[in-house]
Amino acid sequence: MKCGPWTQGPFLLEGLRLLEGFDLKKMGLLSADYIHTVTEVIKLAMADRDEYYADPRFVEVPMKELLSEAYAKIRRPLIDPHKASLELRPGDPYQMKSVKKGMRSFPTQGGTTTLTVVDRWGNMVAATPSGLGSTAGPAGNTGIIHGSRLISLNTWPGHPNCIAPGKRPRITLSPALVLKSGKPVVAISVAGGDLQDQAGLQLILDHIEFGMHSATAVSTPRFATAHHISSFGPEGPKLGSLQVNRDVPEETLKELEHRGHKVQLTSGEIGGAAMIWCDLAATSECEGSGSAAQNAGK
Repeated sequence: MKCGPWTQGPFLLEGLRLLEGFDLKKMGLLSADYIHTVTEVIKLAMADRDEYYADPRFVEVPMKELLSEAYAKIRRPLIDPHKASLELRPGDPYQMKSVKKGMRSFPTQGGTTTLTVVDRWGNMVAATPSGLGSTAGPAGNTGIIHGSRLISLNTWPGHPNCIAPGKRPRITLSPALVLKSGKPVVAISVAGGDLQDQAGLQLILDHIEFGMHSATAVSTPRFATAHHISSFGPEGPKLGSLQVNRDVPEETLKELEHRGHKVQLTSGEIGGAAMIWCDLAATSECEGSGSAAQNAGK
């Protein structure tokens, strides 16, 4: 379960739909094929995020089409298994076209709290309640910190997320619940701005595809791309970029570079994740990992 298109959350669901067409287990966790495929899927889903997501009180976001199997079928062939994409390629869910014609050109231009909780009855909450990041400090003596989320709106005429009176910015804050037979079994919240659902997608794959529980999933190396329009500023896309944890084998990194990815290594975690796994219907075991209170990041 994800929040609607007033957040970036649905792009994780679109990513999962696209990944249904690939055998990730056969590729192997953190293999070059796995990282390449998931990264290319993220690029396609985030391109649709940047093109269509906005406050649904002001615009009609084609979520049914974006998340449909029919749309996924026409988007999957865009992924070259041997070459990284260096283009922004939103699709056209209205006309069911793999790539939208007449793309608009994009100008360039604190901390987040994460929370996952489960009680003894299996009620589960995932929340990403803040992302202030203001340098202005408190408002006088009120103790209220200035928010900065209006920077997630843009001033591009005709864009769904263009600033307007009363319109909410399309935000990055995007907790997730995974359901089994209609009941929550996993809660995920990630700090990291545009990284949030990139990390969240990998945590879900770690759990569902590779059978990991929370502690193992959260500590497994992750990767992310800035091949998208930034939600803060916004800055232009860093086409082909791929940030990878240093624990990924060197031969994998070399193969990713060979495919055209612009690899940058990091020793830190990619996205500050909090994750709880609990399936009271199948077992009395529950497990949480990451900071249950908060993680630093955008």
